[in-house]
Amino acid sequence: MQSIFWSVEEVASRAKQFYENGIRQNVEHGDNIGKMSVIDAETGEYGIDPTGVETALNLKQKNPNARLFTIRIGYDVAVSFGGAINQLVVV
Repeated sequence: MQSIFWSVEEVASRAKQFYENGIRQNVEHGDNIGKMSVIDAETGEYGIDPTGVETALNLKQKNPNARLFTIRIGYDVAVSFGGAINQLVVV
């Protein structure tokens, strides 16, 4: 698969569209709140785990060129360091 060159903003925008248009309804419930969802911004494929690391590794194994976006389920931000970072993007 050919590598896709997107800015961080494009990756975030595409992944958020996938999240809002289907993933949210599937994942935002009881046991998943607070877990991390990692989304492939190209395909919309996603996974859930407590830290997002395992899912990111699995998605990268399937597609080494995947552009991944991580979001904390049920929250507006994934990671915050003194308010400087709103979303964690794995590229």
